[in-house]
Amino acid sequence: MTPAEARSVIDQIAARMREKFGMACEWQGDALRFTRPGVKGDIAIGASEILVNAELGLMLSPMKGMIEQEIQRKLDEHFA
Repeated sequence: MTPAEARSVIDQIAARMREKFGMACEWQGDALRFTRPGVKGDIAIGASEILVNAELGLMLSPMKGMIEQEIQRKLDEHFA
């Protein structure tokens, strides 16, 4: 997948994040930054990988495992 194709897929994921979770999303270079109360992070396009970083606030910390699984499932769905 080219970086442009990856960016298009990430834009689709971002649209879903905005709709479902009220996330604010903005591209900064090759990384999509996302925020909402209790969550902030980014999805970055690397040379041969997609890197996801998410910081959870105190209220969402207990759901870390479930959130990681959902992120992995979505990435596999779009990039596997």
